Amino acid sequence: MLLHKVYHRFSLIPVRSFPACSAFPFTFSSFKFSSAVHASSFLRNSPKLRRKMGVAADSRLSKLVPVASVEDVGRAGNGSAGSPVADEENSSTGAGYCLPPPEIRSIVDAPPLPALSFSPKRDKILFLQRRALPPLSELARPEEKLAGIRIDGSCNTRSRMSFYTGIVIHSLTDNGTLGPEKEIHGLPEGAKINFVSWSRDGRHLSFSVRVDEEDNSGGKHKVWVADVESGKARPLFQSPDIYLNAIFDNFVWVDDSTLLVSTIPLSRGSPPKKRLVPSGPKILSNEQQNVVQVRTYQDLLKDEYDAELFDYYATSQLMLVSLDGTSKEIGPPAIYTSMDPSPDKKYLLLSSIHRPYSFIVPCGRFPKKVELWTVDGKLVREVCDLPLAEDIPIAFNSVRRGMRSINWMADKPSTLYWVETQDGGDAKVDVSPRDIIYAQPADSQVGEQPEILLKLDLRYGGISWCDDSLALVYESWYKTRRIKTWVVSPGSKEVPSRILFDRSSEDVYSDPGSPMFRRTAAGTYVIAKVKREDEGTYILLNGSGATPEGNIPFLDLFDINTGNKERIWESDKEKYYETVVALMSDQEDGDLHIEQLKILTSKESKTENTQYYIQNISEKSASQITNFPHPYPQLASLKKEMIKYQRKDGVQLTATLYLPPSFDPSKDGPRPCLVWSYPGEFKSKDAAGQVRGSPNEFAGIGPTSALLWLARGFAILSGPTIPIIGEGDEEANDRYVEQLVSSAEAAVEEVIRRGVAHPDKIAIGGHSYGAFMTANLLAHAPHLFCCGIARSGAYNRTLTPFGFQNEDRTLWEATNTYVEMSPFMSANKIKKPILLVHGEEDNNAGTLTMQSDRFFNALKGHGALCRLVVLPFESHGYAARESIMHCLWEMDRLVLQKGNHCLPVEVVDHLGKKASRKNFILHQDRCCDNEKYMITTFFR
Repeated sequence: MLLHKVYHRFSLIPVRSFPACSAFPFTFSSFKFSSAVHASSFLRNSPKLRRKMGVAADSRLSKLVPVASVEDVGRAGNGSAGSPVADEENSSTGAGYCLPPPEIRSIVDAPPLPALSFSPKRDKILFLQRRALPPLSELARPEEKLAGIRIDGSCNTRSRMSFYTGIVIHSLTDNGTLGPEKEIHGLPEGAKINFVSWSRDGRHLSFSVRVDEEDNSGGKHKVWVADVESGKARPLFQSPDIYLNAIFDNFVWVDDSTLLVSTIPLSRGSPPKKRLVPSGPKILSNEQQNVVQVRTYQDLLKDEYDAELFDYYATSQLMLVSLDGTSKEIGPPAIYTSMDPSPDKKYLLLSSIHRPYSFIVPCGRFPKKVELWTVDGKLVREVCDLPLAEDIPIAFNSVRRGMRSINWMADKPSTLYWVETQDGGDAKVDVSPRDIIYAQPADSQVGEQPEILLKLDLRYGGISWCDDSLALVYESWYKTRRIKTWVVSPGSKEVPSRILFDRSSEDVYSDPGSPMFRRTAAGTYVIAKVKREDEGTYILLNGSGATPEGNIPFLDLFDINTGNKERIWESDKEKYYETVVALMSDQEDGDLHIEQLKILTSKESKTENTQYYIQNISEKSASQITNFPHPYPQLASLKKEMIKYQRKDGVQLTATLYLPPSFDPSKDGPRPCLVWSYPGEFKSKDAAGQVRGSPNEFAGIGPTSALLWLARGFAILSGPTIPIIGEGDEEANDRYVEQLVSSAEAAVEEVIRRGVAHPDKIAIGGHSYGAFMTANLLAHAPHLFCCGIARSGAYNRTLTPFGFQNEDRTLWEATNTYVEMSPFMSANKIKKPILLVHGEEDNNAGTLTMQSDRFFNALKGHGALCRLVVLPFESHGYAARESIMHCLWEMDRLVLQKGNHCLPVEVVDHLGKKASRKNFILHQDRCCDNEKYMITTFFR
């Protein structure tokens, strides 16, 4: 009985068998523990079953003998010997992980390009080497789900962390070319590298290193440093028993030779053990009758044992350590969440969380204490101690009461600034001012009042510091989409603050750009001022340059006093898409000279992948510094076009249409088409119709991208805009279904009109809110699509009663909206095949795995053609190679390839005559090896 229950929870959910000529053919093999691997997967997921079978809860199931796979999954360390893999001919549903066709596999397995990091003085560049997709065995390692975060106890870090496999240094010559390669050496074999950072003078690197233990568990992180000149790496601490605690902040450079490190306390013992008999019931009370509305957060603390585990793993001891290995403890052990040295290196701003904890909100809302310490370990004062914040209203722009956004001013030696709300944190309260910004030196005297920098009527959104004469302050309000930028003079109270920009955040055409920053000698970043011959005060504005023809990024020289601007750089708009990445002439204090201005840009086209260049603005010259190979040359000649069309209510819509290489609609005829999208909310039709993105951007293809099906001959309509508009006092979601269907109809009509998509072979798909969209379209627009792919979605909005996505009304305030938007409530209307995929360990608020479980049961209860694939160990996004490959196999099987069955040649004609009645179409250009059987493919 127990195994029967486990089977139904963790298998691929058996449904009725279909005949060989079925529109959506698949069968299910009977369940049995046929190997130690299969048993291990169930044991890992069922603590109850482990106890009944006498398996310890913390046993290393990876030691079980793996079954031999049909095809080796593990290339270059990517595979997992413990994951059964079925080949394409033997993948009858649930016997193991399956692989998509080779043309898709080759793209997914392409080696990733390195990440780049420039030195503070911009004279060296790091190439941080990365691996391809991780094996499932890494995700299968035990993890603790505590207070909204997931912890790998064996590493004492957040679980499922990616890492670098190596570090290579290149010098950057004066002419913009790269010097010889120098590899960081001295690392242990199999080192996994994280948290790479430069010292302020650029002479050293710091990073963490861990090496897996013999039992395949993750080893704890140690802090290492490397000399940039020699490339020699070594451990930072002299003692081998000091490990990094990276649950929250990990380490930071205080000066050129000293780091502040969050370590695991040496006095910490073994993890607490759960009591067999609880000390009492779990009690939640609201006897004070407080109004507490929270969204559906996951991984919360469940009981006192969870709270003890959270204390155990998250508590750290701060240590100040020099490059020579000498160290000193700073403060008592606590759950430190951030540590920020002052620009003058005299003070430390330390934030920590403490009890009482909550069972209904994540740790970001736990009581928070902020303290000011000297670098030599003396407490200066407590800045604030904020109480538990369970009752933050769900309305957008609501915030925590009390001091927030406490930081150092970037242009001062040691001055703090922060914000305090005047509306109790409730966005529904109408008050003026709504936020006040304060500032105070670290060495201020007891009782000295802070200075008021600015009062805001909207919600504070950040500050860009420059100097005493200039800072830019941002405020915004979601309901109206209004955003303002203020110019203030922090050091001159006589100079009044003034509004620089006042615009709609949705209006991308009016976006003036963002200021560029230079790095100071103290290691902070301030707005870069630019000198030229006249006496104006100029800054650099870097913008995306949205236009009706697509984005044309730019760099403007902007006079902050007059508002005049001069375009000093602009992307090529005919063939290339270029963006400004960073300033390359920012290493000195003071204003930059326009004649010496250098910038780092990226450059790409539809068929050329991104490369990086150093541009000399005055000389108008560019030097290419990278030459990355094309990641998928088999699709190098794909066709890409940004298309425009209209919805029936006149709203302008856009999408990106991709066509396979060498495809000619006039000769080849319409193709199967996959539409992949994600809805968005807007306050105006004009904003909804604006063009976003560029037709010249490189077609980046991730491991779960819809563009993978270009390799299978599909046309892909990527990101068709599906605006849900609520103008004035109207709420967008009150007409969600109507606008969703109208947008989808316009997109489908356009690809059919262009002759690129077969009207009976158009599939719809999406992830998360895109999955919600997919299910709704199959329910309310069944005439548009032949099938749907819904990954990691939420389908019943009554299970997210206190808001979801951009809806901040509760279920009780907008009952009809919640019900009408939920495809779960329309499961009886879904007649087209739908593939549901969900990570079994989804941690995203609202998209619990239960959402797909219940939706599948509702569909099955009405006889729908449906399939649910639950990916073990996966979260909201999918990470393991086995999971991703299997997900792609499932998608390919639904929208293009075969089922499990072949049809004898002699019945082809008979079935062909009844194709419309049987709702399938014969795909006759693919045959089995012996050419005796025709493969059927379902499209409608």
